Amino acid sequence: MKRITIRDVSERAGVSTAAVSYVLNGREGKVSLETVEKVRRAAEELNYIPDYSARSLANNKSKLIGVVIPQTEERKQLLLQNPFYSELVCGIEGRLRQSGYHMILSGVDKGEGYLDTSMQRNLDGAIIMGIYQESFYEDLKKARIPIVLIDSYVNDSQFHVVGIDDELGGYMATKHLIDNGHTNIALVTGLIRKDGVVEKRFLGYKRALKEAGLFYDPDHVFEHSVSYEYGQEAAKAIAAQPGITAVFATSDMVAMGVIKGLRDAGKKVPDDVSVIGFDDIPVARMSTPPLTTIVQNIVERGVTAAERLLSAIVAGDRYQPEERTIMPLSIAERESVRTIG
Repeated sequence: MKRITIRDVSERAGVSTAAVSYVLNGREGKVSLETVEKVRRAAEELNYIPDYSARSLANNKSKLIGVVIPQTEERKQLLLQNPFYSELVCGIEGRLRQSGYHMILSGVDKGEGYLDTSMQRNLDGAIIMGIYQESFYEDLKKARIPIVLIDSYVNDSQFHVVGIDDELGGYMATKHLIDNGHTNIALVTGLIRKDGVVEKRFLGYKRALKEAGLFYDPDHVFEHSVSYEYGQEAAKAIAAQPGITAVFATSDMVAMGVIKGLRDAGKKVPDDVSVIGFDDIPVARMSTPPLTTIVQNIVERGVTAAERLLSAIVAGDRYQPEERTIMPLSIAERESVRTIG
């Protein structure tokens, strides 16, 4: 089947190809209202579909944005397994679509770079979630496109960063447990890597303990992966330590795994062990019991990251990355934490 071109539309409408181009590219002010109506009617009758690849070659803009989510060691699909990423991606995609941009979602396996992907696709910019090796960020710079980082503590002036104060969040969660009378508090967390989100939350946990004059016990830290399954596994070990009365899990998915694991071990939440999570994903309020958690507006973080990137694309060579954007945190007090003492 022959592809309908801009010339076909111009012949059907009885106007020049330049006039058609103006209308189809949103520059309707350059032609009359009558011409606009003719072009739109002709495009609809012919079922014209814009050739974005040709447009990309013409103006060196692809209207494509790369979005990268981290991959786990087990190569699990985080987008499907952890609602945090789907919420974040929803915010990004919705805002990009409003401005006529399309999103290419991909993962980067350990040891891989992103330069080839960005060059092959002629991306206008990229949003990168998570932390990677230093070589990965050096690779990103070579792509010479605007980059926004989410959940990264990379200190490099070439990138814009949209994040939260993870150390503060870890502190808030632990202090909430302490304020409710708990002194033996376990931490269930992902792998603690230098300058990563998990390390910051871990440091917040330690700060709250120290501030309250409580002993930090490394045996109360359960570190492996950010997953529901590991939450269940860690809960079994926690249930075997009778002194522990509360758990801070560094993500809601882990927290809900902890609740299930405690229940399987014959423990009640919060009667025997209190649990607080982090993120406030939608299912947190639907868990049994509803989960007390640190709230971050995940969708809004995605929207903000997309807006920063769009501003950088418009500014072009004049763009200078702003200071790190820090989104606010709060606590949703539900039914998984009880007061003791």
